[in-house]
Amino acid sequence: MTNTVSLLKEHNLRNTEARVAVLNTFMVQPHALSHGDIEREVGEQFDRVTIYRTLTSFMEKGLLHKVPVDDGSTRYALCDHCDHHQHEDNHIHFKCTVCGTTQCLDELPIPQVKLPQGFTLTETNFLVQGVCKGCNG
Repeated sequence: MTNTVSLLKEHNLRNTEARVAVLNTFMVQPHALSHGDIEREVGEQFDRVTIYRTLTSFMEKGLLHKVPVDDGSTRYALCDHCDHHQHEDNHIHFKCTVCGTTQCLDELPIPQVKLPQGFTLTETNFLVQGVCKGCNG
């Protein structure tokens, strides 16, 4: 597992206390996190604006991507193969209807979408809902 400081350096981000704390939170969670989730974890140390700016920097540098959620809120997940030039975050997301966690399913192929003539695809969001293996077991 990559350590936090080297991951920040790899994405051309300064090593600050807030960035290390937020990134550590993502590295120990197997699912996407909301701003509120992160705030609960590190909020004693850092204010809401610092957390927001950290998330924004991470997205700009290709360290995180946004995860669509059916209730209109935003969650964030670590990117596997992204950098500040290009996000490769077109993959399927799975939301458990029991525990509410959202996970990236990078290994599943994305279904092809054939748009009618005259339409241009700029972004796709695939959110599958069901019961995760943790809640099934």
